[in-house]
Amino acid sequence: MSATIPAFTAGDYRTDLKPVWCAGCGDFGVLTALYRAMAEQQWNPWETVVVSGIGCSSRLPGYVATYGFNGIHGRALTIATGVKVSRPELHVVAVGGDGDGLAIGGNHFLHSCRRNLDVTYILMDNEIYGLTKGQAAPTTPSGDKTKSTYYGNPEPSFDPCELAISVGATWVGRAFSGDVKGTVDLMARALAHRGFAFLNVMSPCVTWRGDDQFKSFKAKARSIPEGHDRTSRAAALHYTRETDVMSLGLLYEIKAPSLIDRLEEMKTRARSKQTKEPTTDDIVRSFLPKL
Repeated sequence: MSATIPAFTAGDYRTDLKPVWCAGCGDFGVLTALYRAMAEQQWNPWETVVVSGIGCSSRLPGYVATYGFNGIHGRALTIATGVKVSRPELHVVAVGGDGDGLAIGGNHFLHSCRRNLDVTYILMDNEIYGLTKGQAAPTTPSGDKTKSTYYGNPEPSFDPCELAISVGATWVGRAFSGDVKGTVDLMARALAHRGFAFLNVMSPCVTWRGDDQFKSFKAKARSIPEGHDRTSRAAALHYTRETDVMSLGLLYEIKAPSLIDRLEEMKTRARSKQTKEPTTDDIVRSFLPKL
């Protein structure tokens, strides 16, 4: 008789490490939501991998009782790609901040969306570089005073959700870490999606933004209206680049073959044309010039 694995609770995904984030950091809400979302999905911890780059939010893999990898700056999605392609049966979650994922890691973000990599990417967006002492980031609003823009940020910012929708992500949502219940709901749906699921979580930084950022996010937050056509790219883009409001919910969702699906199809086609499995020597010789 086979043993029955008991249902996992949110606490089963928690490690003994104590988060070292500043008191009041929005990332606490994101971590709590991830525990609950994984419990909703009943993911086996030994079949789950959480990877990150560098930054305050990238400490998160150490607080989750799954396999984890804390990589280098901006490279969370490259590691996630390698894990998922080599072990497609695993659940892979990438996490990080807006600076890590959209500045030095921006190129990898674009191509993960384009490829429809079967990974969930949770971006904790505080509109600033936190760990590296408060410089302007790609999402810092134009005109904002930061440690690196004393007289105001001269650069325009961009909306991560707009970028993800535009370059090929098949699931895009926006959450607010102050609304843990709403974040859990969106996160669970992102985890269940087959394809590249991008969840932009607005996560206030109390150290470099004080209480004002949390109050601003909370005041501007509103739910995406009922009846929104989430299969329409044009309709989804309507809820990006907002200034006076911050629309929360599922912006965009379509079904499309993931990178893993296309790779499996390619393997099947390649093997159907072969009379025998190539050896390592055969593969090496195929790259040698014909003299």
